[in-house]
Amino acid sequence: MQLVQFPHSGPLYAFQTIQKDDRARVSGPSLRTFKNIADEWSLSERDRIAILGEPGRSTYHLWMKKAGEGAALSLPLDTLLRLSGVLGIYKSLAILFSDPAQGHVWLQNPHQGTVFNGASPLSFVIDGGQDGILTVRRYLDAWRGGDMGHGADDFEPVGEDDVVFV
Repeated sequence: MQLVQFPHSGPLYAFQTIQKDDRARVSGPSLRTFKNIADEWSLSERDRIAILGEPGRSTYHLWMKKAGEGAALSLPLDTLLRLSGVLGIYKSLAILFSDPAQGHVWLQNPHQGTVFNGASPLSFVIDGGQDGILTVRRYLDAWRGGDMGHGADDFEPVGEDDVVFV
């Protein structure tokens, strides 16, 4: 990774860039893990393509083929960020719910919390683009930290007995 710094009107900000060889190193494993999660969540091909950022259908199949064969593959940074978000959601659900089926139910059912406003978290993941994926991930991260946010009266805080180490 390369550190890129630029001046701003305030303090000096630093952003990391991800080099192509780093993207290539994580692309195949990330995509294979995504396939397993998508299979577990029973996602359609259309849903998978939407989550990955709408690559063309032939591009999606090429990516999956290369990942499955362990061939060289370097996904775009946007796609890797989306995959990171999905993996984070999956991990959070595994921590928050001792039964994977409960996590799946939570993901698929509508919620009345302020963030979701009657929609399912999975619909945010599929239809909300990168922001939708990261919104669900941040929501679950906050929940894991004990902060449910406004309008989340239908959830109980996580206690010590709810934490599961996977």
